[in-house]
Amino acid sequence: MTRLPQRRHGSARQTAAADWVLRILTMAALGVDAVIHFQLAPGYQAAAPDGIGEGNLFITEAVAAVIAALYVLLRGSRPAWLLALAVAAGGLAALLLYRYVDLPAFGPFPAMYEPVWYPEKTLTAWAEAAGVLAAAALTLHRQIPRPPRRGHSLRRRAR
Repeated sequence: MTRLPQRRHGSARQTAAADWVLRILTMAALGVDAVIHFQLAPGYQAAAPDGIGEGNLFITEAVAAVIAALYVLLRGSRPAWLLALAVAAGGLAALLLYRYVDLPAFGPFPAMYEPVWYPEKTLTAWAEAAGVLAAAALTLHRQIPRPPRRGHSLRRRAR
């Protein structure tokens, strides 16, 4: 039986270049997310100075975005992409949820309904959406070579 060579969709150099482009895009998107959340945090914390407050949640989001951005830049591994995807998707989900749904305060979390769009919020939504797309693209479609299984051969030598 004759085996045809497998067709490759791009050279290793093209794949590495695309990987770096997506890593930089993801890092930039998470960086925008972090900067805006750090800038807005003090104003939102004033509403609940003693509790968890939105300001503390904004700082938590910003720190998570910085950690995910650095992890993607430095490692670019599947766990890094999954972390970036989780941070960007979680931030975007929270932003959209509290923009369109009036949830009451629950437990230590304040009511955060804010039915308006303003420039920083819009920019954050776009950045998080871009981060989700870039991280999902590499998480779902990147082919990571698997090491060969030890002790097992896929081909048997003919004797």
